[in-house]
Amino acid sequence: MEWASLCTQLLVGLSRSMILFIVSAGMSFILGVLRVPNVAHGSLYMIGAFSAFSIYTYFGMGSTGFWLALLLAPVVVAVVGFVAERLLFCHLYQREHLMLLLFTFALMLILGDLVKMVWGPKYSSIMPPGGLKGSISILGSAFPRYNLFLLIIGPLVAVFLWLFTNRTKVGKICRAAAVDREMVGALGINVSWVFAAAFVLGCYLAGVAGALVAPTVSITLGMDHDIIIEAFLIVTIGGLGNIWGALVGSLIFGVTQALGVLFWPQFAIVFPYAAVVIVLLMRPKGLLKSVW
Repeated sequence: MEWASLCTQLLVGLSRSMILFIVSAGMSFILGVLRVPNVAHGSLYMIGAFSAFSIYTYFGMGSTGFWLALLLAPVVVAVVGFVAERLLFCHLYQREHLMLLLFTFALMLILGDLVKMVWGPKYSSIMPPGGLKGSISILGSAFPRYNLFLLIIGPLVAVFLWLFTNRTKVGKICRAAAVDREMVGALGINVSWVFAAAFVLGCYLAGVAGALVAPTVSITLGMDHDIIIEAFLIVTIGGLGNIWGALVGSLIFGVTQALGVLFWPQFAIVFPYAAVVIVLLMRPKGLLKSVW
C-alpha cells in the first residue's frame, strides 16, 4: 500500500465526513434543544440538493449559479422547516418520543412524494465552478479540488455553531431551553419561538449539506434514506444532542468508510457500521456527554 494512496483516501474520507457532520450537527441541535428525533431531516437534506439544482439551472449553470445555489438552497430549506415547525411540530413537543418518531417518519414520506411531484424521478447533477474543478497533487496522487473545499467548509460550520451557541444571546437561550425549558418560560422568554429558531437552524444546516453534496453525487429520489441512517448513528455514537460529538462521530464514520473502500472494497459498507458497534459496546451512552 502506497502512502500517497492512503493519504489521499483519508482526505476523501475526511471530506465525506464534513457532509455527514453538517447534516448530523443540524439533527443533533434539534435533538438537543427540542428533544425531537427528526427522521424527516434527511428529506430536508434532499430538498436542499434539489433546490440547489433548480437555482443552479435557473441562473445559467455557471459559477454564478453555483454560488447562488449554495447561498439560497439552505434558505429554501429553512423556510420549509419554519412552516413545518409553526404548523405541525409546535403542537407536538409534549408528546412521547415514539409518537414524534412516527410523526417525523410520516413527514419524511410526505416530503419524499412532494419532491417527486415537483422535480420528478430523474437524476440531476451540478458542476462546481472553474476554481473548484479538477484536482491537485498530494504526494503524487490526485485529490479533487472540490473535496478540499469541503474540508475547509466543515470546520467553518463547526466554528459557527460554537460561536452561535456560546457567544450569542439566542444560542445561550437555546442551551438553557435544552436544560430547563420551564425555567426559561418562567423568565418571560417565549420558548415557542426559541424552539422555532432552533428548528430552523437545524433545517438550514440540512440544506447547506444538501447544496454542498450536490456536485459530488447524483441528485435523485431516495438520497435521503442513506443519509438519515448514517446521521442517526453518528448522533448516537457522538452523544445525543452533542454538536462536538456529531463531529467526532462523523470523522469516525467517514474515515472508516474510506479505509474500507481502500482495503476491502467488496465489504466497504460494513466498516463504518462495525466501528459504530465497537464504540457503542465500549461507550453505550456515546463518546461525549449526552444532553439527554
